[in-house]
Amino acid sequence: MSDTENRTLVQRALAGLVERRDVAAVAPFMREDFVHHRPDGDDSTKAEWLARVQAAFGPTDGMRVEVLHLLAADDHVLVHSRRRLPAPATSATPAAEVVVVDIVRIEDGLIAEVWEVIEPVASAAADLEWWAIGAAA
Repeated sequence: MSDTENRTLVQRALAGLVERRDVAAVAPFMREDFVHHRPDGDDSTKAEWLARVQAAFGPTDGMRVEVLHLLAADDHVLVHSRRRLPAPATSATPAAEVVVVDIVRIEDGLIAEVWEVIEPVASAAADLEWWAIGAAA
């Protein structure tokens, strides 16, 4: 598939998931042997990932997703997004906000793998100097 076709595939899959919050809408775009990789090493299969996303719909109700970049090269598509939860109505706590990078690998016209990196915006400044921690010791 071309870069444009891969990008379109990922856009269509995201539309069902993000705009309609419909897990069943994204499943046809995924290979049966799909693997989702998280930074903590907790990989999941297609069925496990779809179940996790479905379970997350309750706690993330009202979440706004803004896709900042959608880049395709060969069999990979990179999705850079900002996700915001509404602030709790009974709390002075600000809304939760994360920036996410998903690296999507396409195989045979379907999503085969996704690597996900999540950065909480509130802690981003501290995370920018992770290399200095070892140098100070």
